[in-house]
Amino acid sequence: MDQSVTADEIARYRTVVLEGGDGVGKSTLADLLVTHHDFIAVHSPRTPDHENLIERYRKLLARPGRLVLDRSFISELVYGPLYRGHSRLTWHQALELAGIVSARNGVFLHLTAPAATVQSRLAARDGQAPGLDKITELADAYHSVFRVLASHAPVLTYDSTTEGSRPDG
Repeated sequence: MDQSVTADEIARYRTVVLEGGDGVGKSTLADLLVTHHDFIAVHSPRTPDHENLIERYRKLLARPGRLVLDRSFISELVYGPLYRGHSRLTWHQALELAGIVSARNGVFLHLTAPAATVQSRLAARDGQAPGLDKITELADAYHSVFRVLASHAPVLTYDSTTEGSRPDG
């Protein structure tokens, strides 16, 4: 996706799945879509181990209306292998869910920013931030997952580096 994309262009979709590491602007963009484009936002923190991920997201994606997911099952494909050595979702399950997103006239929006920018944002927001190596490792993992996903579902990439390149209404 070009950096010049606007929230109006993103809002042409009925379902928008925002993904990327902490500090790339997912919640900011979700808030904009809710405020200016009548989306219903769903933030998805890590799902507890006892909960069935695929059923959770099937139910969520069965909701009526325009949805913006501020993080989703895609994060499990990234964080699971990095921090637990495996994902709780198979690729088959993830692609099934991606098909549901696509059937809802949906798009996956991969938000990115340079590691130093992410580190600065996280330090400002949280008072601390991981090292550049950890941020880069996470960004590389997201890139790998989206490279595979893009051959099965609509994926747009958005670099949120500067205020001027952020989506506006």
